[in-house]
Amino acid sequence: MDRLKVSTAGESHGRALIGIIEGIPAGLTIEAEAINKQLRRRQQGYGRGGRMKIEHDQVEILSGVRWGKTLASPIALKIENRDWQNWHKGMSTLIQDEASIAPVTRARPGHADLAGALKYGFKDIRNVLERSSARETAMRVALGAVCRAFLAEFSITIGSFVIRTGGTGKRCYQEAMKAPDGLKDIEDRLVALSSRADESVVRCPFEEDSQGMIDAIDEAKDKGDTIGGVFEVFAVGLPVGLGSHVQWDKRLNGQLAQAIMSIQAVKGVECGLGFDLSQLPGSRLMDEILYSDDSGFYRLSNFAGGLEGGMTNGMPLLMRAIMKPIPTQRKPLASIDIVTKETREAAYERSDVCAVAACSVIAEAMIAFVLTDAMLCKFGGDCVEEAMRNYKNYLNYLKEF
Repeated sequence: MDRLKVSTAGESHGRALIGIIEGIPAGLTIEAEAINKQLRRRQQGYGRGGRMKIEHDQVEILSGVRWGKTLASPIALKIENRDWQNWHKGMSTLIQDEASIAPVTRARPGHADLAGALKYGFKDIRNVLERSSARETAMRVALGAVCRAFLAEFSITIGSFVIRTGGTGKRCYQEAMKAPDGLKDIEDRLVALSSRADESVVRCPFEEDSQGMIDAIDEAKDKGDTIGGVFEVFAVGLPVGLGSHVQWDKRLNGQLAQAIMSIQAVKGVECGLGFDLSQLPGSRLMDEILYSDDSGFYRLSNFAGGLEGGMTNGMPLLMRAIMKPIPTQRKPLASIDIVTKETREAAYERSDVCAVAACSVIAEAMIAFVLTDAMLCKFGGDCVEEAMRNYKNYLNYLKEF
């Protein structure tokens, strides 16, 4: 990202998670409760593990905000790990506490354990699993909430919903590809689906699929297994022209895919109709361009998911991602002890049965980072008011084009 810099620190069972975001203009209203709302959304979902009963994530704003407004300086956030009280020696920074806990030496298949231990020369896999854990994404969601506040100034809304868990649900929500009643209709439908998803324990807005998802999670839990799923994440209200076609690393679709793929356990990302685009002729799948004096350029379909040539085209941004089953198994798989080289069962760490619902919320934060950076690249501004002036001038230019 060119204008925005986001970084996090902290281990799963360490004292706290820390996040810093740089590049947010001055004058943006930031409230801790708005961030905490997103943290609560991340912690929900049927099939979550015991950790969610311990943690009640609350953010503390450490810097970059005065009297509720951003200062254009780096914003630092902190989330305490309540489970730290059980790990203050096992995750201590002091050398004298090194022998306080037995090392983890049995790598889990599908996790970062073995590759991380080999890469960094660790004989204790905990040095890897603590940071590779999805616990880190709590801070990403908190920092993403700052970006959501910025995007909201421009009437840009981000949401998501789960469409498949295990073998239950939809391949994709194809109604999101059609806008026969106009752009606002498809935007309203997507926002409504995300709101309904927040009322569902599996974050699925489709009642006909929700109970099947719950049953699939229950079945996996009874077997000591885990399951994954598919979710869709979107943004509405985006202007035409975010991103660029002129260089590979400026293409917005590539940046968005990388951001979502960075989430633990995500193994695939699609834009718009995605892989289904390969099954039909182009004459049926290109979003034909129309024009009217009232609407300007517009489309009746959105098979491209709002992205053409690495740029937004004015339609809703729509992406889909697959989350694999969580690697940690209550009935461990076969592995090797990295010290003795003997065959052993993989280590077991307290874990979720299914976290697709949480993953969808994390994906919202990830695309918020990318879209905020794209907006800042396009419209600049050292304060929100300046960025807004530039944005409104651009909208006037589009009307007169």
